[in-house]
Parts: sequence; C-alpha cells; structure tokens
Amino acid sequence: MTSQKSRPALGALLFFGVCSALGVIFTFAAVQGDYGVFRRVEIDADKVALQQELAVLQAEVTRMENLTQRLSDDYLDLDLLDQQARDVLGLIRSDEIVIR
Repeated sequence: MTSQKSRPALGALLFFGVCSALGVIFTFAAVQGDYGVFRRVEIDADKVALQQELAVLQAEVTRMENLTQRLSDDYLDLDLLDQQARDVLGLIRSDEIVIR
C-alpha cells in the first residue's frame, strides 16, 4: 500500500476561483453599476428635487393664470388694473402726491 497525498484537483480550484471572481464582479455591478443600488438612490433624490420644483412651478402657473383671468375682458379687476397702470405706465391719480 502506497500512501498518496490527497490534494484538491486543479479543476475544482479553478472552478471555485472563476465562480468567486464572477460573484465579485456581479456584486460590484449590482452596487456600483448603471442600474445599481447607488444609482437608484441618486435617481430617487433627483425625483424628489424635481417634484418640489414642479410644485413651485405649478403654483407660479396658477398665480399667473389667476392674474390673466382677472385682467381678461370677461372679468375685470379694477384694483389689479390700477396696480398694473401704476407699475407699467407710471400713472398716478389726480388726488395723490408723489414724493421722490
């Protein structure tokens, strides 16, 4: 009986090495890649910022629509018309005193 040293097969070592390398590569891609976890966090942060900007812009549009409707031919707000005439044309009423 001869005693042989048992050593792992080279093919099995190569197989586990390749599997480990692929595991590391896929894990890195899942975390850092274009579709990874970190990119998802960035996209969610951008989404929140854009939603806030959208809310601000919608409020501005609503305000402008209100002003436009108040100056239309169907509905005339005399206070707004007076304010616009003063701002744009520099008009004043006859009973006012201008101090410069």
